[in-house]
Amino acid sequence: MDILDAVVIGAGQAGLSSAYHLGRRGLSYLVLDADQGPGGAWQHRWDSLTMHDVHGIAALPDSQAPALSERRASEALPAYFAGYEREHAIPVERPVRVERVTDEEGLLVTRAGERTWTSRTLVNATGTWSHPFVPRYPGMATFAGEQLHTADYPGPEHFRGRRTVVVGGGASAVQLLGEVALVTDTVWVTRRPPVWRTDDFTPDAGRAAVALVEERVRRGLPPASVVSVTGLALREQERAAEARGAYARRPMFSSVEPGGVRFPDGSFERADVILWATGFRPAVTHLGPLRLRSPQGGIQLDGTTAVADPRVQLVGYGPSASTIGANRAGRAAARGVARWLDTARASA
Repeated sequence: MDILDAVVIGAGQAGLSSAYHLGRRGLSYLVLDADQGPGGAWQHRWDSLTMHDVHGIAALPDSQAPALSERRASEALPAYFAGYEREHAIPVERPVRVERVTDEEGLLVTRAGERTWTSRTLVNATGTWSHPFVPRYPGMATFAGEQLHTADYPGPEHFRGRRTVVVGGGASAVQLLGEVALVTDTVWVTRRPPVWRTDDFTPDAGRAAVALVEERVRRGLPPASVVSVTGLALREQERAAEARGAYARRPMFSSVEPGGVRFPDGSFERADVILWATGFRPAVTHLGPLRLRSPQGGIQLDGTTAVADPRVQLVGYGPSASTIGANRAGRAAARGVARWLDTARASA
């Protein structure tokens, strides 16, 4: 039986960064990725999202990031990731959809169907894209129109002439409203009043925001998104939607009816489509057998190391969900893997 130093689950930004740093340390590892090809979650983004819209991408270690352009992010970034895998000879097996990771006599066994991989440590880099979150409201099953999530967004033309309720208070809701409101009538609803950022988003502000998210995972709380503490901002391409009143937000509705949504005050908004821009949750169910969750509901981390099991590193989780954070986390994860291996050898 081949025993690897590490198995990396996920070949997005965090997974590739981790792989690079594991390789630099001379460790044996393999990357398992659920997608058919390179690109991580970027290959599934909507066609209208360009490289200009993603606010730039942090370069993977020892590489040059793609330039800002009008090229689709769903094309540019998979091509960048594919080239990176080739250039650095990163061993990736795909498509492999990991079902569970178990502890067997002190080793970690990663399982996908009948296939297994055994390792001394694990770097989980599965991100959130595969776990879209849709809250439950009374009457959702009775809605006669269409309901879809950000993950399934097909572009603005799909909504033309169809009255659309957009649900969610994050950056995705703001961006999608900026497109959909130009082709149809929209209603924006959020659970809490949106917080708009009026100042420039400086590097210091970014570091302060990431620190707040880090504090949550350090305490074992479920991670919050960075935008939840940075506030929202409109880009130039959203000004036309703003002029149409698209960002005149309504409080959250209390129930869904066949023809629309009903609010607590009894008022009703007709709808043909409900677009749930309600975010994602960490894709970590396959780690359930390792019992990593804290009593507070999240996975408590010390840096990228799971406090409940130091053999496990989590990247692309909480503060490292951004591209810059993912690169830093990859380096930290490789360091954590090496530290555990050194400790295990010393005790043996």
